[in-house]
Amino acid sequence: MFSQHIKTGWQALEVYRHPKAIVLLFLGFSAGLPLMLLFSSLSFWLREADVSRATIGFFSWIGLAYSIKWIWSPLVDKLPLPILRPLLGRRRSWLLLSQAGIVTGLVGMAFTDPAQNLERMALLAVLVAFCSATQDIVIDAYRIDTAEQKLQAALAATYMTGYRIAMIVAGAGALVVAGFAAGDQTGYVPQAWMVAYLTMAALMGIGIVTTLIISEPAKPTAPPVLEQRAINWMANNAHLPTPVVKLAGWIYGSLICPFADFILRYRWQALLLLVLIGTYRISDIVLGIMANPFYVDLGFTKQEVAAVSKVYGVIMTLAGAGLGGVLATRFGIMRMLFAGALLSALTNLLFAAMTYAGHDILWLTAVISLDNLSGGIATSAFIAWLSSLTNVNYSATQYALFSSMMLLFPKFLAGFSGVAVDSIGYPQFFIMTALLGVPVLVLVWLASKYMNSKTD
Repeated sequence: MFSQHIKTGWQALEVYRHPKAIVLLFLGFSAGLPLMLLFSSLSFWLREADVSRATIGFFSWIGLAYSIKWIWSPLVDKLPLPILRPLLGRRRSWLLLSQAGIVTGLVGMAFTDPAQNLERMALLAVLVAFCSATQDIVIDAYRIDTAEQKLQAALAATYMTGYRIAMIVAGAGALVVAGFAAGDQTGYVPQAWMVAYLTMAALMGIGIVTTLIISEPAKPTAPPVLEQRAINWMANNAHLPTPVVKLAGWIYGSLICPFADFILRYRWQALLLLVLIGTYRISDIVLGIMANPFYVDLGFTKQEVAAVSKVYGVIMTLAGAGLGGVLATRFGIMRMLFAGALLSALTNLLFAAMTYAGHDILWLTAVISLDNLSGGIATSAFIAWLSSLTNVNYSATQYALFSSMMLLFPKFLAGFSGVAVDSIGYPQFFIMTALLGVPVLVLVWLASKYMNSKTD
């Protein structure tokens, strides 16, 4: 019996050797790199440049680009890019364009000193966020289009692995490069951050090379029922001016159908699912903006943060993502969704305890490790669940809606995190973020009951 369990465990792990899983590893790296450079590393840079905590909190609103990406996701789903589309295909053309925009924005940020020109830094960060959000739209659609449902949990796990490796590189790597470039100079050295961000811009080449190598996923041949209505309407109104007919048909097929399809499939329960999507990661996101300023205020150095939070902690996230993928395959996505939400809320309480421990490396290591392990489990289960909700005919638009909903309210609320810390202090703030996870557990339970009844 024991040997049979071992054999089953190895068979479950074999899924990670699938070529599509390996591709998602590199695309995950490309997705994770700009995110860390917009939030974690940038918040450290801004704090060193003597930017106030409140302003750093407001800077997190740049991340709202990820929350409203559903607005332009229909263009990514349906609009062909001239020149690039014939050469690369529907998904890869948008992927290459967004990656080029990220590189451009990061280079611009490298040559900007936030202590001298904070407004320019904000605009360039918005450019990177917009292009990064667009890249996310395409990668998510590629993942859903290229593999069947049974592979989605494994693809989500390898995507998260690549994503977290990028977090090591863009988090710890950026801090280490900046520290090395500063040399013996003490205090704030803007030239050191310039070197760090130029290095990160060059590393986006990994994503660009992957885009050029991978094959374009097959496009569904038969139009969905809802789009067939648009085709019939266009045929019945051919007497109208051709540009008007084509525009009306495109708007219906690209903008209305993806959202109508979701509502028709889930009806009134769609509201329950959207509320759960919009609040599932609220505990982590609200806390995350203040994590680096918290480390700075406790007296941790860049090297200490890099060694623990940006390397060892991220490695624990990789373990959590891999574990979450295997457990979701074995025990079901909804159970792991509940477990991930519970663990994410509980680990936030450890940050509150850490405020009393002060500058203690052992405490930092334990707290970050447990927090990132639970985050990896939660995220891999969450990505797999979101993928299961999409229709392959509208994969880019629908998944963009879901992932945007995931970030919209939490990111808005996180913008006030600096103000909250200044008002009530770190311990009470961390306890508050843990309590935000309690309603999420109820929503997961309700959604699980609905999903189970739908499959019966």
